[in-house]
Amino acid sequence: MEYVSTRGGAGTVGFEGALFSGYAPDGGLFMPSAVPRLEAHVLRSWSSFSYPRLVKELCALFVDTELIPRSVLEDLIDRAFSRFRHKDVVHLTRLKDGLNVLELWHGATYAFKDLSLSCTGQFLQYFLEKKQKHVTILVGTSGDTGSSAIESVRGQKNMDIFVLLPHGLCTQTQELQMTTVIEENVHVFDAHGNSDEIDEPIKELFADTDFARKHNLMSLNSVNWSRIMVQIAHHFYAYFQCAPSLDTFPLPVVEIVVPTGGGGNVTAGCIAQKMGLPIRLVAVVNSNDIIHRAVQHGDFSLSGSVKATLASAMDIQEPYNMERILWLLSDGNSSLIKTLMDQFSVSKSLKLPEDLHRKLAQTLDSCVASDEDIVRAMRRCWEENRYLLCPHSAVAAHYHYAQLGCGSRSTTRCCLAPASAAKFQDALLRAGLVPDVPPEISALTTLETRSTPLKRGEDWAKVLREHIEELAQQR
Repeated sequence: MEYVSTRGGAGTVGFEGALFSGYAPDGGLFMPSAVPRLEAHVLRSWSSFSYPRLVKELCALFVDTELIPRSVLEDLIDRAFSRFRHKDVVHLTRLKDGLNVLELWHGATYAFKDLSLSCTGQFLQYFLEKKQKHVTILVGTSGDTGSSAIESVRGQKNMDIFVLLPHGLCTQTQELQMTTVIEENVHVFDAHGNSDEIDEPIKELFADTDFARKHNLMSLNSVNWSRIMVQIAHHFYAYFQCAPSLDTFPLPVVEIVVPTGGGGNVTAGCIAQKMGLPIRLVAVVNSNDIIHRAVQHGDFSLSGSVKATLASAMDIQEPYNMERILWLLSDGNSSLIKTLMDQFSVSKSLKLPEDLHRKLAQTLDSCVASDEDIVRAMRRCWEENRYLLCPHSAVAAHYHYAQLGCGSRSTTRCCLAPASAAKFQDALLRAGLVPDVPPEISALTTLETRSTPLKRGEDWAKVLREHIEELAQQR
């Protein structure tokens, strides 16, 4: 399996090369040069697999055994999931009126990103130990990525991680899950900007190829292919848990509702579709609605500034993984993608070509949920089921309830739940609900914190560069 850049200017790399990269050298994102197609008999044979088994089977398709032998790959994945609180790692809860909620949040930080990042951390450690190498990880976070990334590599001697969080725009729990990790290899920066603004200095450092090579820079945001690869399993597991029967021909279709900001989980779903999984995808966004406008109208353009919403981890205006989706739908036309992305980079405004927009609209449906919609969905789910949704999961539930209101009760549907409600106590209170907070989250307020402020007007890339250089001199 080889990987190529969506913009076509980076040659081919193996899984290890894609794993240790952020953006490709030409500014694109790595994707497999070919997506394997699974026949119906394979899907039927996989239908009883556990979530960890599905992750193993899928990763084995994208990671050559010469790089990681199959038995080692399986051990790494078992190790990654050993800290998860639920025996099944991922759990489906069936609620009233066909509301199926796939709980992806049973990991260390109560967020879905623990699933892919715990595996990615194990893959990294495997290669680093073999090669006696050190890497510097750069992560921008809108809420949950930072803490999951930190948990996946904390205490590791051959990795330093630099996390930029948007000041005042995460929940207290999200922020404390990052700032209370006092480890020599963890460096948290409290940046006075939004989630898109904190990506800029990271992109700048990656664009300095000499600096990036010298310090072995890499990313654990969902620009990293490894995260997308693991997340493909969410869609397979959701399908097998919810499909009424796999004895029919053709196989039944299941609708997967994906709350999204950066588009990583939607990208994984598009790849699952291309692999032959019969799913219908719905991307549900908050008031930062660029993906919705792209799907409905072919309008991939910024609209003012990032809006702060109750679903804060989705407060993203530039969903970088859309580049992967457009590349897939254009049949790997890297020349077209480079032209489109160069245009977007300059103008922040893009009208998708008619053919590409048509394919996008055939692949995805979309919906927008306002803060009021989120609150209503949280309340309704509690009143009908005594079940607490986080605001991001409520974005998906809003779509489900809207479909019920339109009389659509026959569709088998699964809503992905990216985080535990326990992380979003203010949103629960706003909905008039009482948070149920686990002791380990309550204890965060008693712990020591550590972070470095990044003020507006400062050259954030310069500050990061100096910190990285200083650490390198100390090693």
